[in-house]
Amino acid sequence: MSGFLKHKLTHKTSIFGLRFYVVLGICFGVTIVIIMFLISLYFISKSKKTSLKKTKKTLPQKPIIQHTTTDDHVHIQQPRVDPVPEPDPNDEKIRIDMSKENRVGFPGLVSGSSYGSGSGDQLAIVTVQPEVSHLGWGNWYTLRELDIATNGFSSENVIGEGGYGIVYSGVLADNTMVAVKNLLNNRGQAEKEFKVEVEAIGRVRHKNLVRLLGYCAEGAQRILVYEYVNNGNLEQWLHGEVGPVSPLTWEIRMNIVLGTAKGLTYLHEGLEPKVVHRDIKSSNILLDRQWHPKVSDFGLAKLLGSEKSYVTTRVMGTFGYVAPEYASTGMLNERSDVYSFGILIMEIISGRNPVDYGRPADEVNLVDWLKTMVTNRNAEGVLDPKLPEKPSSRALKRALLVALRCVDPSAQKRPKMGQVIHMLEADDFPFREEHRANRVLEKRYIESGDSSGYESSMAPGSSN
Repeated sequence: MSGFLKHKLTHKTSIFGLRFYVVLGICFGVTIVIIMFLISLYFISKSKKTSLKKTKKTLPQKPIIQHTTTDDHVHIQQPRVDPVPEPDPNDEKIRIDMSKENRVGFPGLVSGSSYGSGSGDQLAIVTVQPEVSHLGWGNWYTLRELDIATNGFSSENVIGEGGYGIVYSGVLADNTMVAVKNLLNNRGQAEKEFKVEVEAIGRVRHKNLVRLLGYCAEGAQRILVYEYVNNGNLEQWLHGEVGPVSPLTWEIRMNIVLGTAKGLTYLHEGLEPKVVHRDIKSSNILLDRQWHPKVSDFGLAKLLGSEKSYVTTRVMGTFGYVAPEYASTGMLNERSDVYSFGILIMEIISGRNPVDYGRPADEVNLVDWLKTMVTNRNAEGVLDPKLPEKPSSRALKRALLVALRCVDPSAQKRPKMGQVIHMLEADDFPFREEHRANRVLEKRYIESGDSSGYESSMAPGSSN
């Protein structure tokens, strides 16, 4: 038997004349090499995957902003946030308490406030890392930074409050004054408004628009940080306790109208996609010490691409300012803002609220009352009694005509905001004798708005 095996193993093969035992040895060696190679590939692959996972855990996540729109929504892709586990009393995490003086509590952080009623225990300083660090533009603030800036989100720092959030004044570490808007997370509304503000005005720069400086996004919290405008809002100066004589002269009021018009013109005609504010009203017009207006609060804004003439959306806005076609159909475009702007002009001229149930029945609706007054050739009767001095008849008629054209019941007949600026700035509008044809068109605008007689009262030489 051994002789037979020896003969077979030493027998020459057809493979280069090699003996059979040599061929077996070569095959065995090649098999070992292949097995070792596959094993090494497996361990190298496993090592790379482990390294990649560690890298992902150490790198800060950045939100990815996708500028896409649909008929009714603005989409902004945010980084996925894992579900937050139930709080552990011993776990040092940021906790939010909106029921106690609107404060943000930091267990372990000495800030003059604590979560809930507090136990009086001594707190130690800890470091809080943001979950979102930087967007690539604007500033990203940690919750701790804004807690310090607003004195622990103190009620003494509250400068505004609404259905979507509370606004605090604050001072950053570099002594910059800011307005900090803490969005209330009611049924996800904070996330919606946060996305809209980012998309609508994150990169916008205009002297008549409030500048968005940055954000804070930690956990479920969404906070917006704006430039601080230091003289309140227009509603406070029109309807607040300012004494028998308003500091808002006619010139100041018209400058506010013109500045607001320029801000809206930029939103409607200077951006692509255009921005429809959807909530133009006196409380959203902020004023600085020189009475320069700045349009604020873009939480309800919608984007409208050039390929679309309108978007259909759920009706939102403030009662008295909403355009009739938008209220009845939900069809929204920039002409809806023009209508609200017309109401704003009437409010500035008269000092009256758009809807005031404290007045007689025929004066409750500002638009109807003002049209009646103008039709009866009593234009001066619509002036705010707190005005320090009356404007010229020419200036008053110009402002009233612009307001009435802006609130035309037909959206298509309303002027664009760029045309509104021209009407407000043109010295000869609407008294140019050589353009009588245009004045005929203006008469049609007024008549369509149920203001017959207005054009004749606006004619040169007419008496009031």
